[in-house]
Parts: sequence; structure tokens; C-alpha cells
Amino acid sequence: MSAGTVGQRRAVITGGSSGIGLATAIMMLDQGYVVASLDVNPPMNTAVPYFFADVSDDRSVVKAVAQASDLLGGIDVVVNSAGISSVGSVDANSDEEWMRALNVNVIGIARVCRATLPFLRQSETAVIVNLASIASHMGLANRVLYGATKGAVMAMTLDMATDFLQDGIRVNAVAPGTADTPWVARLLAQVDDPAEAKRSLAARQPIGRLVTAEEVAFSICFLADPRASSTTGTILDVDGGMHRLSPPR
Repeated sequence: MSAGTVGQRRAVITGGSSGIGLATAIMMLDQGYVVASLDVNPPMNTAVPYFFADVSDDRSVVKAVAQASDLLGGIDVVVNSAGISSVGSVDANSDEEWMRALNVNVIGIARVCRATLPFLRQSETAVIVNLASIASHMGLANRVLYGATKGAVMAMTLDMATDFLQDGIRVNAVAPGTADTPWVARLLAQVDDPAEAKRSLAARQPIGRLVTAEEVAFSICFLADPRASSTTGTILDVDGGMHRLSPPR
């Protein structure tokens, strides 16, 4: 028996087992959605239904999307939160690293959208929300590969929003600043002074602190809401003002 009921919103979230994806899943559950996480790892919160999905493998994605649709009774919302990081200037990453990051962060979104599109076309309030980044539209030190993938996500969002106008499928993206998530914690653990590195990351955002996963999730939920039906092709910054503000130092 499907979990979906008449009038209930149905969402699949890649990378929904931790960080921003998990925060979004929990917030959507609180708002009455039925949700499934598509991830390579089980969720840190057992209240979130989970299907194994490696977004770098098309068969894995197709299988997980079919399983999620069966559970939920269809799909209204797709949140593309899965992604991997990379650090270094243009001469620091090998071809293999470039291919892996592009395969996950860019082609992975294409795979998920392709697999979910037949279900989204059956929804009257279909939405895709992609996770872009401050790196999509700002030059950050030692983030060439990551920035290239997230710049591609921003371009894909705008192009898909145009392509799907006739289908009534809204496509938007959220572009977070540095967020206080397990992913960032793992990156900080690799440097000599994690505490100082975290202070530096917080200081570069005008509000003086890291963005929270819940703040990003709130913006995703807004974009997914049918009441935002005139919002498509939008990149919503959740970055503490980093993209547009330049306060005195």
C-alpha cells in the first residue's frame, strides 16, 4: 500500500540521510509531506524512509526512484541535495577527481530528474529544487572543481525551468553559503587548526556565522510549496549576505 494520500505532498530527496538533505526531510515531514531519502547511506533519523541510491549510477537511480514512487504513491517534489566536495586550485585535481565530481554533482542531478520526470508530469504541483552553492556565482579560493560543478547546477536549473514551463514543472535552486553540516565538519577535520578554519569560514559571511542546515531546508520548503507557484527559474541565496553584501571590515 502506498504511503501517499489524497492532497498529501510526496517528496524524494537525494542525499536525504544527513546534513541539509536530512534537515529538509524532517521539516517536510513536520509539514505533512510523505518523504523518501535516496542516499548511499541510511538516514541518521529513522523516521525518514530510505532507499539506496548512488546518483553516479543510472540503474541505481532508476531503481530507487521506482521504489520511492511505489511507497509514496507518486512524486510531486524532487530535491537534489546529493553532492561531493573538492578542494584545490586548477592544477590540484586529477582527471579522475574531475570526472567523479562532475558525475555526482552534475550528471547525478540529470539522472535523478530524468528518472523522476514521468512521475512529476503526473503531478499538478510538480517542483524540482536543486542545491547550488555560493560557489555557483562567486570566485572562492581553492574551489575550482567544486565551483565548476555548482556553476553547472545553476545553469541546469535555469535551462530546466525553461524546458518544463509547458509541463507546469517549476525548477529552482538554493545557493547556500558555508553551512554547519557534517560535510563541512569533515572538511575542517582535514586541516591543521579546525577551530581557526571554522572561525575564518564564519567571518567571511556578513552575518558572522555559518548558515544552518535548517535555514537552507526552510528555503527549500518554501520553493517546494504550491503557494510559491509563480516562482520558477530562481536561485535563492541563503548565504548570510555573502553574495551581495560587502560590509566594512
